[in-house]
Amino acid sequence: MTTFDDRENAFENKFAHDQEMQFRAEARRNKLMGLWVADILGKTGADAEAYAKEVIKSDFEEAGHEDVMRKLMADVGDRVPEAELRAKYVALLVEAKAQLMSEI
Repeated sequence: MTTFDDRENAFENKFAHDQEMQFRAEARRNKLMGLWVADILGKTGADAEAYAKEVIKSDFEEAGHEDVMRKLMADVGDRVPEAELRAKYVALLVEAKAQLMSEI
């Protein structure tokens, strides 16, 4: 194998790893968001965990995160302003990435 092949394989492996980490961070963020909204909705324990799983599953409906936002906005109604919901969504991605990095 040449040095070029080694570099190509290294870049491909890094890309695959980065994509996996991004997927895991987004799934973790969705779980954290689900738990946060569950608390707002008065859900606790197993009900909160089940709701968080629903939020995670809602991310598979279409590309991007608007499918999750639609679900969350519909569920919280007027309890939380959309801007606050979106800000929390962004903040929890940072938290999810930090949690994943601490687990490595």
